[in-house]
Amino acid sequence: MANNPVANLLRAPELKEKVLFTLFILLIYRTGAHITVPGLDVNALRQAFGALQNTFFGIYDMFVGGGLSRATVLALGIMPYISASIMFQLLAAVFPTIEKLQKEGEDGRKKLTQWTRYTTVALSMAQAYGYAVFLQSIPGAVTVPGFAFTFTTVVTLTVGAIFVMWLGEQITEQGIGNGMSLLIFFSIIETFPRALAGTWESFTLGEIGAFALVMLLVVVLGVTAGVVAMTMAARKIPVQIPRKVVGRGRIREGQKSFIPLRVNSAGVMPIIFAQSFIVVPGTAAAFMDLGPLSALADAFQPQTMTYYVTYGLLILFFTYFYTAIIFNPIDLAENLKKQGAFIPGVKPGARTSEYIDRVLTRVTLPGSIYLAIIALVPFWIFDIFNIQTFFFGGTSLLIVVGVGLDTVQQAQQLLLLRHYDGFMKKGRVKMRGRQRYM
Repeated sequence: MANNPVANLLRAPELKEKVLFTLFILLIYRTGAHITVPGLDVNALRQAFGALQNTFFGIYDMFVGGGLSRATVLALGIMPYISASIMFQLLAAVFPTIEKLQKEGEDGRKKLTQWTRYTTVALSMAQAYGYAVFLQSIPGAVTVPGFAFTFTTVVTLTVGAIFVMWLGEQITEQGIGNGMSLLIFFSIIETFPRALAGTWESFTLGEIGAFALVMLLVVVLGVTAGVVAMTMAARKIPVQIPRKVVGRGRIREGQKSFIPLRVNSAGVMPIIFAQSFIVVPGTAAAFMDLGPLSALADAFQPQTMTYYVTYGLLILFFTYFYTAIIFNPIDLAENLKKQGAFIPGVKPGARTSEYIDRVLTRVTLPGSIYLAIIALVPFWIFDIFNIQTFFFGGTSLLIVVGVGLDTVQQAQQLLLLRHYDGFMKKGRVKMRGRQRYM
């Protein structure tokens, strides 16, 4: 029992408070995600969303736990804040002012956070207005369409998005794990029981055979193990820190360390970007008459070779693109040079930057291929076994496993820090006891 990390986490009073606070915030979030916007017929809305699963609305709905298809007060979820955060990450590569703020430490981070919040409000208002117009375009969905409904919906959804952003920040500051990621995590896993029940119902009705069900479970377990392995995998570049003279003639011995280059540095973002692009033809076809271009939209429907090839290539492209945005070998090489550290056999400065960039490029290739396979495997399974609905999806699985691992690692760090603090306190008590008898 002593080696059980969950028991140890709950045994520590301050860590137990963090866990309970996180669960309380998540309970508030999921409760608000079931309160419908006033003036809607939910049944008509669900029927309309049934035909939009392979569009941008279907992807967005997955990240907000079905809140979009139910038109809840928290329908926008945390996505406006994440979109604003990604926007500033991308703009940092273009505008030196934003890049400078990222390097200014705590003051720069606070200013960027404030800008991100303002941008979140603007994006929320724009998305809420578009969603209100979309709801009024569905026959029978809105009881009394017009300006009053549009204004009420925009205000409600915008306030809901700001409230969700605040909830996420509270988890990050006072709870365990990254609040924004945990909100998406619980939005996704909330749909699992309902989807599992639907899969079991398909099995009992004979739509899925016993062999197909067993193979599906084997593939799910295999892909989950692969996601865990690739998420943890890293290429370690050795770093040597030379001996230094510090203070009054004291010598700090040289140390050996390493730079971990993650095989999947970009996380799930390449799949999200690729999905956002690949669903554009289908989304356009669902809302307008494309005329001669309708054949192009049909070619990009799921279960077509054009869709698979384009989707896979987009994932490869965005993996390299996003990795280049979030990882700067030049800055890393400069920081190593300032600290007097170096990579054995590589000259400091430009040569170190080139070496890191070359290793990162090679490491990213298997990571991008792995992301493409994870994203495409569900589609192949559906085709082979002729399955229309199933809870298993590459994007959702990556998010659930990645966020779960990150939260567990943070919990372990908190436990380690607590044990270290307790050890230091005991050491101080012993030293005082010795001084008392000297």
